[in-house]
Amino acid sequence: MMEIQALREKARKLKESGLNTYEIASEMNIAEETVEWLLSKEEKEKPGKDVKIGWRSIGVYPLRIRYIANAMADIIVEEAENRELDVDTVIGIAINGIPYATFIAEELDLELAIFRPHTEKVGVFSSNYAGLKDKNAVIVDDVIGSGKTMRKAITATKKEGGNPVLCVTL
Repeated sequence: MMEIQALREKARKLKESGLNTYEIASEMNIAEETVEWLLSKEEKEKPGKDVKIGWRSIGVYPLRIRYIANAMADIIVEEAENRELDVDTVIGIAINGIPYATFIAEELDLELAIFRPHTEKVGVFSSNYAGLKDKNAVIVDDVIGSGKTMRKAITATKKEGGNPVLCVTL
């Protein structure tokens, strides 16, 4: 686990490189409120509510991603059954949602679509993956902070003619 001072320094460097709060939060996999706290508070103050589990402790080992994705797939099956939904496609939100979505799509034998959010616009779907027209889709990301990225993915899915039926994050 990173020390608070190391997190502060990383947030400051990202800010100095021109990233905004939302982009820093995405890069560090923490809530925007935590970024604001890291950038504005004195070192002697107590940290906020987030507990940092570094992405690298999960992301460098595909088996760990698969285990998490399998749990997410199980939840998707359960929710789809409870709501009497058919699911056709799994949408992975770039970047960190893609590995989970890939393993989930494989586990459930579903198509895979990739959504690339944009900081100022809605974002786009990669044309190299599944289309969404007339398909029920599950949107997958690693974490949810403010909900902006997930809302953009929902909006873009509808714009592409798809039907977002579930959203799943850690």
